[in-house]
Amino acid sequence: MTVNANAVSAGEALRVLGAAWAVQARGDLTSSWMLHGRPGVGKTEIVQTLARQVGADLHDLRLTTIEPQDLRGLPFYDHAAGRTVWYRPEDLPDDPARPAILFLDELTAAAPTLQPTVYGLLQERRVGRHRLPDSVFIVAAGNMVEDGAIAYDMGTALSDRLIHMIVQADAEDWLKTYAAAAGIHPAVAAFLRARPDLFETTEDALRRGQTIACTPRSWARVSRIMQAVPDRQTRQVMVAGTVGEAAAAEFALIADEIEASVHVAEMLETPRAKRAELYPQTLHGLTALIYGLIGAANAQNMPAAIEILADMRGLGDPAQRALPLSELASFGFELLISKAMEHDWHEAFATSEAYAEYARAREAAGLP
Repeated sequence: MTVNANAVSAGEALRVLGAAWAVQARGDLTSSWMLHGRPGVGKTEIVQTLARQVGADLHDLRLTTIEPQDLRGLPFYDHAAGRTVWYRPEDLPDDPARPAILFLDELTAAAPTLQPTVYGLLQERRVGRHRLPDSVFIVAAGNMVEDGAIAYDMGTALSDRLIHMIVQADAEDWLKTYAAAAGIHPAVAAFLRARPDLFETTEDALRRGQTIACTPRSWARVSRIMQAVPDRQTRQVMVAGTVGEAAAAEFALIADEIEASVHVAEMLETPRAKRAELYPQTLHGLTALIYGLIGAANAQNMPAAIEILADMRGLGDPAQRALPLSELASFGFELLISKAMEHDWHEAFATSEAYAEYARAREAAGLP
């Protein structure tokens, strides 16, 4: 069966769930949510991020690894009362004073025998005699049958208990809302900004009969490989085993270029007057510099980070002047301002002469 719901980016799904959390917290609407999407598209990360943002305990249940009694609990005999009493499982949230998210992952791959137990959680917010506190927000997730993953069609009795969203991979959204905050390696961010078509290739891999596909999750793993493995040859084998040989070969070219030309820590420590020669000469290099700068920015080096982005507009090398420097600087400031606001570092912008110069130049050019 086709899931006839809206297809949204991971960032939009997070925004909608955040709004739903706020509505439920006010007592206006209590509902259960279902995130559909291909393997590795970021469904789990959406729920983990939501829990961090709202300060909720996350109870993550992988439904493919449990039996009905793991949710229902186990019975024991109360001989004095002459009845059977159930021990409730410890995995379910039960403290009304602690906000919590109950995440029912891999719902569409769960055994059909488990579904009747899940029905009660989704619709009545109870299993057996245990009722979930009002402070619990329920989200389920799973793959669809056409994704090439283990999945069962969702019957109407189950789907009718949920509000559905389809999460789709969106490179621009991932780079803007996730990459910088997650510390994604600059080479990965720069590569995907240049090749968004290689961000998610599950459908193409299935059509070609290939085992390995590019996904948001696999690129996040490539980032960790880049950060942890210094030897290029070893790293290349690992990257190819993560995103496929063809994508890995293209990525290696950009990664080598960036490794040779991007030196974020050195630029932050170098006085402003001597930084010009440290800027990369290529679009890939400058893009990687931006992501590296955002990842390295903190309260102490924020003034230097602002200067580096502001001065990007006026680079004088002929090769650099041919690049969209104003657009790159604007994009970098968008990310840096977002991080500064998140950490309450905005005072650095108010006191920065470099940013004031940048703002005046944009105003003179008629830009917002």
